[in-house]
Amino acid sequence: MTLGPLMIDVAGYSLTEVEKERLQHPLVGGVILFSRNYESPEQIAELTSSIRRLRDPHLLIAVDHEGGRVQRFRKGFTHIPPAGALGKHFHSHPSHALKLAETAGWLMAAELRAVGVDFSFAPVLDLDYGVSEVIGDRSFHRDPDSVSKLAAAYIQGMKSAWMSAVGKHFPGHGAVTVDSHKGLPIDERHFEDIWAEDMVPFRRLSSVLAGVMPAHIVFTQSDDKPAGFSPFWVQKVLRQKIGFQGAVFSDDLSMAGAAVAGNAADRAEAALAAGCDMALVCNDPDAVDLVLDNLKCEAQPLRHMRLLRLHGRHPMTLGELHQQPQWKQSVNLLADLQPPSEPQLTLV
Repeated sequence: MTLGPLMIDVAGYSLTEVEKERLQHPLVGGVILFSRNYESPEQIAELTSSIRRLRDPHLLIAVDHEGGRVQRFRKGFTHIPPAGALGKHFHSHPSHALKLAETAGWLMAAELRAVGVDFSFAPVLDLDYGVSEVIGDRSFHRDPDSVSKLAAAYIQGMKSAWMSAVGKHFPGHGAVTVDSHKGLPIDERHFEDIWAEDMVPFRRLSSVLAGVMPAHIVFTQSDDKPAGFSPFWVQKVLRQKIGFQGAVFSDDLSMAGAAVAGNAADRAEAALAAGCDMALVCNDPDAVDLVLDNLKCEAQPLRHMRLLRLHGRHPMTLGELHQQPQWKQSVNLLADLQPPSEPQLTLV
């Protein structure tokens, strides 16, 4: 059975019979997990195992687990520092910061792989212009070269833990004030400026990213559609001009920034028509059912192969991971970058 082009969510700690039926629909190819799905390492491992048992090849299992404010699993997991903390350290200790970035990527990925998660939507490749509260310290840095170097190290760490990387939010979310969860951001900069700044990390890292997530932002000087619904951004720029060969994931189609494309089924159809390989529909079971009932989408072997690359490999249990000297060393190495306390960003 091929992996379908939809990634959906589930309500709680275990699967209901209705959710099992949804997840076996041929249009579904993945599941995204949230904090509401997490109670303990043992529980989340059982949930991911039950999801994998439904299909062969098994559904992709993903989570937003960047570190800092966006870390869905907390108690029982190491608190990963925000990317911005690595960027601050990079100013004075660049070599050490790169080592910490690689360590953070490995630790994040290794702990998730140990409970059956295939990949995290990470790293954030947006630049921190100091105006976007929803991005903020989720960004490594303002400087595109620094972001590229730190993200490359982070991705190398993920790769060492057998997890693929998905960069976001193409072509860049850091220069707008509106949160696309709540509204539709507008960026009026010219293409040449975005190419020379925000797109630098995506351009430099395109060969090591297995996936990219476009932003729900309209870049008015280039196209009248949000990037995730835009053939210009997905096909002409990302695929052709940059040469990206991996999977393209829409951002959550239930977000306010996606409303311009119509109802849930219209949004999914628009995202896939623009060139996305997988569309995310989250936090709205009725919308999921609407898409499953109405979306017409033929299987595409190339899409299936791109998505298969996101399956994690060589899992171990969390207990086995905790016995590894590398795990203990990594936890200690990152401890000094932990803030005293920080609120969790609960949005996708």
